[in-house]
Amino acid sequence: MMAFASTYLLWLIAVAVYDFRERRVPNWLVLAGAILALATLAFGSPLFDNGWRSSLFGAAIGFGCLLVFYARGLMGAGDVKFTGALGLWVGLSGLVPIWIIASLMAGAHSFLWLALKRWPFFPRLTLMLAGPSRTSQPGVSDGRLRIIPYAAYLALAAAAWMVWERQS
Repeated sequence: MMAFASTYLLWLIAVAVYDFRERRVPNWLVLAGAILALATLAFGSPLFDNGWRSSLFGAAIGFGCLLVFYARGLMGAGDVKFTGALGLWVGLSGLVPIWIIASLMAGAHSFLWLALKRWPFFPRLTLMLAGPSRTSQPGVSDGRLRIIPYAAYLALAAAAWMVWERQS
């Protein structure tokens, strides 16, 4: 079980770093997390005392709810897929507090970016919050501005929730 916990944390760190740096989460990273979550369930040692039903429900609800935001152009597909994989790990009961924490962090990110854009006291911080330029990146064709690394905030919130859950 300790090996699964370490793997889970490494996966969360990889997602957070990738999303902060690139403002995207690659499919291979999402798939790796989903396969690992399914492996913990198959071996009968889920990290958070959730069974198949809870995990699959968490994945479906997480994916389905964020799919609405993606369809409206408000979120990237990687965020949606990552949330589905995260739901496999934590189930619906874990996904709700993670969503709340991540949404508060993403809101703070957005507020800070907007404030710094309006009052440019720290131009480097403003650029860092905005993320990499989309015009210079291969494979990005939609041209949408992706300021909020939501999957990264979900990953950070999930890591914090895991530590909190294990201590209580």
